Amino acid sequence: MLSNSKLPSSIRPNLNLQFRRALEPHGDIRRARQLFDEIPEPDIRSWTLLITAYTKRGCPEEALKVYDELRQRKVLPDQLALLSVTKACATLGNLIKAKGIHQDVIRYGYHSDLLLGNALIDMYGKCKYIRGAKEVFDNLSAKDVISWTSMSSCYVNCKLPREALRIFREMGLNRVRPNPVTLSSILPACSDLKSLNLGREIHGYIIRNGIHDNVYVSSALVDMYASCSSIKQAESVFDSTHQFDYVLCNVIMSAYFSNGKCDKALHVFDQLRKRGTKLNHDSWNSVIGGCMQSGRTDKALQILREMQQSGAKPNKITITSVLPTCIDLGSIRRGAEIHGFIIRRLFLEDETVSTALLLMYAKCGDLELSKRVFYMMPKKDTIAWNTMIIGNSMHGKGEEALMLFHQMVSLGMKPNSVTFTGVLSGCSHSQLVDEGLLIFYSMSKEHGIEPDVEHYSCMVDALSRAGRLEQAYNFIQNMPLKPTASAWGALLGASRVYKNVELARAAGKQLLEIEPENAGNYVLLSNIYEAAKLREEASEIRKLMRKRGVMKLPGCSWIQVKDKVHTFVVGDKNNAQAAEIYSFLAEIGEKMKLAGYLPCTDLVGQDLDAEEKEYSLCNHSERLAVAFGILNLDGASSIRVFKNLRICGDCHNSIKYLAKIVGVQIIVRDPLRFHHFKDGLCSCRDFW
Repeated sequence: MLSNSKLPSSIRPNLNLQFRRALEPHGDIRRARQLFDEIPEPDIRSWTLLITAYTKRGCPEEALKVYDELRQRKVLPDQLALLSVTKACATLGNLIKAKGIHQDVIRYGYHSDLLLGNALIDMYGKCKYIRGAKEVFDNLSAKDVISWTSMSSCYVNCKLPREALRIFREMGLNRVRPNPVTLSSILPACSDLKSLNLGREIHGYIIRNGIHDNVYVSSALVDMYASCSSIKQAESVFDSTHQFDYVLCNVIMSAYFSNGKCDKALHVFDQLRKRGTKLNHDSWNSVIGGCMQSGRTDKALQILREMQQSGAKPNKITITSVLPTCIDLGSIRRGAEIHGFIIRRLFLEDETVSTALLLMYAKCGDLELSKRVFYMMPKKDTIAWNTMIIGNSMHGKGEEALMLFHQMVSLGMKPNSVTFTGVLSGCSHSQLVDEGLLIFYSMSKEHGIEPDVEHYSCMVDALSRAGRLEQAYNFIQNMPLKPTASAWGALLGASRVYKNVELARAAGKQLLEIEPENAGNYVLLSNIYEAAKLREEASEIRKLMRKRGVMKLPGCSWIQVKDKVHTFVVGDKNNAQAAEIYSFLAEIGEKMKLAGYLPCTDLVGQDLDAEEKEYSLCNHSERLAVAFGILNLDGASSIRVFKNLRICGDCHNSIKYLAKIVGVQIIVRDPLRFHHFKDGLCSCRDFW
């Protein structure tokens, strides 16, 4: 083996100096590698410097490759070389490499070295491997504050907060004084356990020992109080801190967003920018994600634009945070622009980004593009498979959802509870009852997963849609779990379609007790009674709704044309093309009647004559949005409309005729599913 303690004299004198300069923070790492390769027999310090430089530049994989090369060339690593590669492996979180490095530490006689021992514990913690960290910790003959801190942090990283607190207590019993890093790393254990009292004890220790000005300790305290729903105390810690650091601000902003205080979070963000604080990706992502969480989609997009204008480039977290804005607005055009950005930045290989992208396309109504993204993914985890299964289910493609499920299982992927919810929902939407029952009963027998209330509700829905109402009712009665609103709601919806008033009455009674604030149940039950000419019972339901102060959520539909999202409510005349829209609906209405369309006026509860009832139906938001889309087709063969409530029966019927007469595909998304209207038919087979 080569000891290589000195640089060979045959090397040109300035080569070593050039190599060291290339490794400086603003140096060229690629040039450093080229210079390194020119050294016939680099000394161990040169190897160590190159490994460290790669890690600091965010290239831990390259650092590990250099170490592998060192080992292949039979160069003996010293303490510093092992320390540098341990840190590289910690950054990467590669457990296989971590075990190999640990073996090298033992092989070369450094197993009792405190510095390396602490680094190994930290490395195993980053790899989430408790056994390895505990082995190193237990074998240390002497332990310092870093040893105890690294071990407790390892438990926190591995989601074992109670063990982390046990180590923290043992540390105190061993008379080891915690430092700011110890305290900032143990407070998240209190957050995870929602242990406010213990968090306060630690806060008291921090104040008594004058550590409260440390920004990381303050940030951990703010997070702990916010996690324990003590937002006022979190504010108090934030306000008493003399530093207005972006790390601390990110934590308080997240706390505000999590506690529904969006405006306060945005105020902190504005203060950060006014003070000229340099914002990192965490700050931008925290605010964009928080705005999305608070339903402030437009604000999230505004901040994304400001982020790009500031010169900061969105990263993978930004992308996964902002893609849901496309879903909320139904903006497939904006989603496609983000898709282009993802391709340019080479983010497609990231499973999380690709999964968010395929979900966006599925929820924006383009299942084909969603499938294309899915099949181009080099690696697919369970979440990606689940997303594709659910995407097919919401589009009424139950057969495809089933096929994907069987394909997933055959490839050795382990389905989880969400997988079964997705595939059973697909069976329900496509009336694949027997297939659904087989999947349902295989859950516990073949996959070791006990069905929960969602799975039972899916089966009730499947049986109900197929017209097997008595079987669905018995299925609810025999459930080992308490039936939820979704199970009774499925039965109520099917009772409307199959005109079974008795079962509607039974389901309605349960629903009005389980969720008395849900206006949709009152409206649907009232409409069922109205259609059955039971006007008195329908009136009683409406009276009960008024008595309880339940307000029906106003229907709203929206459609994107070019770069603008246009929103419509019932009877809307605010659109610039309102006159054209109503004129078009009147004209096309005559053609629809000639083709066989009969307005369903039974459900219009107002005291109106027949003509007024027909006009009232034409005012519905989804019909106005569809008409607007047709008037602005501009050569397109399909339009996509989104609605916040379930599409009404007459609108559903009329859109089938509109699609056939105009010769376009009309896609409507309501809260439950997608309706694909084409050639006078709907993908839901008139059951929704």
